[in-house]
Amino acid sequence: MKKKIVEILQCFTSELIEEDMIEIPTYAHLGDFALPCFPFAKKLRKSPILIAQELAATIKDEKIEKVEAVNGYVNIFMKRTTFTYSILTTILKQGKQYGSSHIGSGGIISIDMSSPNIAKPFSMGHLRSTVIGNSIALLHEKSGYKPVKINHLGDWGTQFGKLLVAYKLWGNEKKVRETPIETLLALYIRFHEEAKVDDSLNDKGRAAFKLLEDGDAEALALWEWFRTESLKEFQQIYDLLGVSFDSFQGEAYYNDKMEPIVGELLQKNLLLESDGALVVDVGDSFPPCLIKKSDGATLYATRDITAAIHRKRTYDFAKSLYVVGNEQSLHFAQLKLVLGKMGYEWSDAILHIPFGLILKDGKKLSTRKGKIILLEEVLNEAIQLAETTIEEKNPLLANKKEVAKIVGVGAVIFSDLKQHRKHDIDFDLKKMLQTEGETGPYIQYTYARACSILRKASAQSAFEVTDVNDYEWEIIKSIEQFPPVIERATAEYDPSLLAKYAVHLAQTFNSFYGNVQIMKDTYYLSYRIALVQSVVIVLEESLRLLGIKAPMEM
Repeated sequence: MKKKIVEILQCFTSELIEEDMIEIPTYAHLGDFALPCFPFAKKLRKSPILIAQELAATIKDEKIEKVEAVNGYVNIFMKRTTFTYSILTTILKQGKQYGSSHIGSGGIISIDMSSPNIAKPFSMGHLRSTVIGNSIALLHEKSGYKPVKINHLGDWGTQFGKLLVAYKLWGNEKKVRETPIETLLALYIRFHEEAKVDDSLNDKGRAAFKLLEDGDAEALALWEWFRTESLKEFQQIYDLLGVSFDSFQGEAYYNDKMEPIVGELLQKNLLLESDGALVVDVGDSFPPCLIKKSDGATLYATRDITAAIHRKRTYDFAKSLYVVGNEQSLHFAQLKLVLGKMGYEWSDAILHIPFGLILKDGKKLSTRKGKIILLEEVLNEAIQLAETTIEEKNPLLANKKEVAKIVGVGAVIFSDLKQHRKHDIDFDLKKMLQTEGETGPYIQYTYARACSILRKASAQSAFEVTDVNDYEWEIIKSIEQFPPVIERATAEYDPSLLAKYAVHLAQTFNSFYGNVQIMKDTYYLSYRIALVQSVVIVLEESLRLLGIKAPMEM
């Protein structure tokens, strides 16, 4: 609609009018759209009030019902029936393709996401990267890109040297085989507790990792065992979340690919020695980027530089996204700068997509201290709570367990995505599962309610729009906004825009449902069924792009 308004207004003024200048008034009596004339006052040497009056008196268009000048604003009232028919026919014709675009022109987007550490449980701390990355991938696909989802497993680094030391000192093979992740986590926590009083353990951990890097057979066998057991557990959680990946190449994959990159840095005279370590000077604004420690061990930066170059050569990406926490902002700033210094012009396509923490009672979760919330336990509890609610409210519902799974998992995902990704989130499972308010179950329930209307209505023939009441008009304005919301959420890497939109559409539909007798007046029935069908299409697609399923009954 905004584009059409700009086209109409541009015919009546020589001033440049852009889409973001068009406002949507808070109150319906001020019109559907408004153009503030204050930006034109200086150039035209007229008051905004006079400019608005002159413009309002000039504008005539078949799509516009009326135009008013109020206090320096041009308030525009659209012809409801014309727009309503146009939007409904568009949505019903396009179906799930509504809101799709070719903005990406088939460009490949690599997305580094999830990336849990092996030998540790999949905690709530990794939920954010997983679900934010998955939604960003779906949004980009909707916008004409080809996403490549990469699970860059944390399967390398000094922490594994520490775990190897802990296992040799206190481990029990039988216990690890029975409960691998739980036992390895306990060993990891014990190592850090013991290291507080015996700092030599840290030296042993570093030495053990160096053995691992050098290909020591015993160290590699243990590492491979820990990795295999971890992936089995992770896959169960990914299956619950409905998330899949195109690659599981973790940090270890690049172990034998780093030396050529270090050699390239040396050849390009970018490596400097600092206290025995090798670094790259990335400018006065940032500390040097550490490439090799004094003992010759590599670091995250070494592996990520290698991985970035490998991904460019493999996928020839248009953009390479890293969905990683806020605390890694410095690391990714250094990564881009080093790649730029190496002469890779595509370094500008490296983008860090940061996000905040999940807190419990306002405090950060920590694996080292044993303060973690296991994601699988949270998902299972959410499913159980959803099942209990279904038993209470709709005991005759078919496929109760499957619906409970969809609602429970959807509640956890939505509670994350409705927040702007940069914000910290305080974990509260009961709030997530409420069927009222800004929750996933509320939107799913609204979708199911709309589906129930369609089941009750017989197949409708072609419709016409002769009148549009205020409740219907609010729905029309909302579903018309779906494509620009998709475009903005994709451009800003912000699924919360879509989540908030879905809440608003659900609220708008429920207001319509509570105030209009949809099935009673047969004169309007075919039109209103078309309206409900359109809401179903947009709500289902909104949830899908958030990585959430939509049950037809609840």
